[in-house]
Amino acid sequence: MIAALLMLLATPVDPALFDPATGYRIASYRGVIPAPPPGVARIDDKAAAEMQADSALFVDVAPAAGAQRDAVSGAWRLAEPHDSIPGAHWFPEAGRGTADAATDRWLVQGVRALARHSGQRAIVVFCYADCWMSWNAALKLRRAGLRHLFWYANGSDGWRDLGRSLVPAHPENDPAPPPHSRKPVGISQK
Repeated sequence: MIAALLMLLATPVDPALFDPATGYRIASYRGVIPAPPPGVARIDDKAAAEMQADSALFVDVAPAAGAQRDAVSGAWRLAEPHDSIPGAHWFPEAGRGTADAATDRWLVQGVRALARHSGQRAIVVFCYADCWMSWNAALKLRRAGLRHLFWYANGSDGWRDLGRSLVPAHPENDPAPPPHSRKPVGISQK
């Protein structure tokens, strides 16, 4: 698996950064990513904006710094707020290459349910710019059989740089997210 990944990337890579069994990035998650995950199309800022306007399902896998998830209830205790693309569903930590099986199930089952219930065909996976977590998550979803996947490599950073607003986000399936009391971050479109 690691050999195929290295050939795909076509750049010298420290093998300690990738899990040899899965090919997922397991360390130093911020860095230039030369190619999309196998079977997943990379989209740019313009395409992401068009897909959001067309009601694509946006999946944010940005990490939650200092957060803790209750293993029993699934509720998150966040150390700091997170802002995301409007309408996105946040699955914090799900893009880690070393995520536990429960987190991987949470991501796959959650995205499947959201796609099924919404009737949305396109699924856009993102994080921040140059974030391997979105790359990992897109590959996990592809391997789980989901189709119509797109990887937004510039993520919320690219969205903000377009002059579009970010809004407060709460982890998906959080049983009691607090009310959105903060104002959107960024510049509005109009």
